[in-house]
Amino acid sequence: MSTTPGGGGYHTSEDERLLHRLGYAQELFRAMGGFQNFAISFTIISILAGCLTSYFIAFNNGGPIAISWGWLLVGLMSTLVALAMAEIASAYPTAGGLYYWASKLGSPAWGWFTGWFNLVGQIAVTAAIGYGLAIFATALLDFWFDYPNTKEWTLLTYSVVMLLAVAINMFRVNVTALFNTISAYWHMVGVAFIVLVLIIVPDNHQSLGYVFTETINNSGFSGTGFGSIVFWYVFGLGLLMAQYTITGFDASAHMAEETQQASRTAAVGMYMSVVASVVFGWILLLAVTFAVPDTQGVLDAVGGAVVYIWSESMGQNWAEILLFVAVVAQMFCLTASVTSASRMMFAFSRDRAVPGHQLWRKVGRNRVPVAAVWAIGVLAWALMIPTYWNAATGYLVGTSIAVIGLYIAFILPVILRFRQGDRFEHGAWSLGNHYKWIDVVSMVWVAIISILFLGPVTPTGIPWKDGFNWDVANYAPLTVGGALLLFGGWWIVSANKWFKGPVRMGTEEELERLEEETLGRFDVPTEAGA
Repeated sequence: MSTTPGGGGYHTSEDERLLHRLGYAQELFRAMGGFQNFAISFTIISILAGCLTSYFIAFNNGGPIAISWGWLLVGLMSTLVALAMAEIASAYPTAGGLYYWASKLGSPAWGWFTGWFNLVGQIAVTAAIGYGLAIFATALLDFWFDYPNTKEWTLLTYSVVMLLAVAINMFRVNVTALFNTISAYWHMVGVAFIVLVLIIVPDNHQSLGYVFTETINNSGFSGTGFGSIVFWYVFGLGLLMAQYTITGFDASAHMAEETQQASRTAAVGMYMSVVASVVFGWILLLAVTFAVPDTQGVLDAVGGAVVYIWSESMGQNWAEILLFVAVVAQMFCLTASVTSASRMMFAFSRDRAVPGHQLWRKVGRNRVPVAAVWAIGVLAWALMIPTYWNAATGYLVGTSIAVIGLYIAFILPVILRFRQGDRFEHGAWSLGNHYKWIDVVSMVWVAIISILFLGPVTPTGIPWKDGFNWDVANYAPLTVGGALLLFGGWWIVSANKWFKGPVRMGTEEELERLEEETLGRFDVPTEAGA
């Protein structure tokens, strides 16, 4: 750390000086390096979590082509979205992330809606990650101990893993950063191991034609093959598997106040986590699909599709080993998601946007927002309660809410950055003139997926049709629409009078004094000695 003349000799790093210009004191512990920042986003994307636990969504809606080609399509578009966001993250490296960007580039109203969609999306993606983990963990426990593999017991498992993720997040950030570093290597080595096993062990593999050209429509909508418009709608629904997996990369921005050289490393961590996930994820998904033993068996297995593929193509012993690798990775993923979401809630509360903000913005002796961690854990757990009645639909809707909430929050600041044009003040990392086409393509893509994932997932899930059944209805429109009405109504009635966007914590001298008091109160080493 460099020494700033005056100010009682208090020393600040370049990161802290930039944070001061953004209006905040260094309350959180800046202990993460560039790889660790990349690792948290890579861990939350978690190709050993999202694309395995939601594999059945793509297989049922589109079939193998929704997996092989759909993954590449979504991966390309998600990379562009990440690049568009990375440029803004470089200019504003703060834990507030997206809502801070929207407030500064637009107005408090833009920040308000961005922040709430981001928070809802963070809670939903945490819930979906945790429930996917519970599905795999329950299957593994069933193999080991004859643990009941039912939706009721899966919900109990979900409760346990969520509590464990919250407990791990009670440690200081250097501990969770270490977890993320281990996780990144676990994911890369784990994918290599699983792919190698799936190549060598199964006696039979599907053909190239099956993996890259086979179509399946098990949605209930009538329409098959490339010539059917209905099939392409179903194929679009199947893209939810890939799009849900490639979320959470905004974690690099939310951890910026805990990352060194954040103006560059948070931006690079954001887009590189997506690129790495697309490459490793595609290889993994191809290996799984080549190992499919029986199409109808996979369709019947629904949420346990990958477990079925592994156990039927290789036997229970190999399935247990691969499940163990995946479950550990998914636990890393859930823990990282709680970390990211709690930092977003902490920052949003710091600017007084969340009811009870005085509690959620408090930092414990370990310099972790403890109350915010608990709030994320409880709210995410509550979102999966509907799985008690219908596990598959409840999980599918949870993933839809996560994707829609997060990607709306992702794209609002991009719209504002595009609107600013050349007036935008760059950070240490920039797109240059490429923002002109990258931002436009990103905006169009997010509009398409937001409309798609609000649509019905089966004919009996259409409210105005005969035979409508709530058990298979996509209630994402109700949840997202209700959230929009709630936040919009709240803004019109009250929030527009008191929410003025990011709140500056004080003058330069006051920020330095706050940091000195923070160090003294928590009695922790400075980052130079960390």
